[in-house]
Amino acid sequence: MTNEIIYSNPFILFLIKAKQNTYAGEGQLSQPSRPTSKDLAFQEGSFKYIDTYLGDIDFMGEEAVWYEGKPIWGMNYVGRMLVEKIPVGFIEFLKKALINVPQEMPYRGPEEMIDGDFSYTCCVEGAINWYKGVETILYKGQKIYQMNFHGGSIRSV
Repeated sequence: MTNEIIYSNPFILFLIKAKQNTYAGEGQLSQPSRPTSKDLAFQEGSFKYIDTYLGDIDFMGEEAVWYEGKPIWGMNYVGRMLVEKIPVGFIEFLKKALINVPQEMPYRGPEEMIDGDFSYTCCVEGAINWYKGVETILYKGQKIYQMNFHGGSIRSV
């Protein structure tokens, strides 16, 4: 049943809307689930989404979706800046990429995006129920950021 839900159009559309209304869309932080964590939540209908992460420059976190109170999908991620001095406009560029999460690849941002001196790529292997990927940002041709992620469906006995 879990895979039927996560392959459904309502789930994909909810996941995109949740991502666009939390970190990428300047969503409000909710009560931290762990010491110093940053948590963002979005709920609509029978679906609930929570993104929780630790750190900023070097960071790790997890996104998860519940359907009717049961966990059905999740993604873990770990990322880091590869330079000491973060270029002006980096966060705005990253959020612009993330707000454009595509329906055919609803993990992070689009496969490619270029804006001024920044370029973004997102490469994914697998499908929504079992996948892994890498997100990178270059500034003036230099790789300055990388994030690895993986996830898939969650089933319980």
